[in-house]
Amino acid sequence: MRQSTEQSLRAGGLDPVQVRQVIVTALAEDLGPDFLDVTSVATIPASQADTADLVARADGVVAGLAVAAAVFELVGEMTGFPADAATGPAVEVSLVAHDGQRVARGDVLATVTGPTRLLLTAERTALNLLCRMSGVATHTRAWADALAGTKAMVLDTRKTTPGLRALEKYAVRAGGGTNKRMGLHDVAMIKDNHKFAAGGVAAAYRRVREAFPDVPVQVEVDTLAEALEAVEAGADFLLLDNMSPATLESVVAAVGDRAELEATGGLTLDVAAAYAATGVDYLSVGALTHSSPILDIALDLRTE
Repeated sequence: MRQSTEQSLRAGGLDPVQVRQVIVTALAEDLGPDFLDVTSVATIPASQADTADLVARADGVVAGLAVAAAVFELVGEMTGFPADAATGPAVEVSLVAHDGQRVARGDVLATVTGPTRLLLTAERTALNLLCRMSGVATHTRAWADALAGTKAMVLDTRKTTPGLRALEKYAVRAGGGTNKRMGLHDVAMIKDNHKFAAGGVAAAYRRVREAFPDVPVQVEVDTLAEALEAVEAGADFLLLDNMSPATLESVVAAVGDRAELEATGGLTLDVAAAYAATGVDYLSVGALTHSSPILDIALDLRTE
């Protein structure tokens, strides 16, 4: 992975080492223990080189271009086509679009030049990641557009594809959304089972504060009474679970600016505006990452 690609990943808040691990794991699924693309090796001379375009097959929002570039570069390193001091890199990736950009069917997003075997060996892994991330960004943009003009922002959740959380949360940001906690380690979230096990909202909140005084604490509540109990215990971020817009309005009025408020639970785009109009700060949408369809993107070898 070249320095320019690493810099692009870091600029987007991604760890190049973590991205590399994801790519290597994905490549191993495709190439097996011998790291081999039998079809490309059999049909394409090692000396053949071509240029290919990454092309949008549908309208949407692109995300993950630097990740796709990293795939091509790593395949060059790992399959006998490393960069050479005399001839330069094995593969050159030129980005035409940028992450977060709206693209239309037929738009060229990037061009890739290098050994044809390399391009085709890397193709599916690069597209799997790019299509997935762009699908999340496209879905998120629809939510961000639906909330435009209100103070509410759309949040993601931990309902992510195992191993792809950092990439999917990056895609949410590229689509105009906001990340919630990364995992169980960086934010304490007191949910119904925690309240039950601890003996109530106040007891659960107190135990978290005593054990981890510097960790942000969020509390899930189901009623106005629970919301007030949590705020009085010291909570400054509440998850308002499966509440109707009318109930949300009553919580917003009662809590005021004492806590940030997040509507959560089964939200859909057709009710987004109504929930945002209640005055909550956030709408939490697990579907951004667990149910987004991919954005169809293809790799087309140039024929001229």
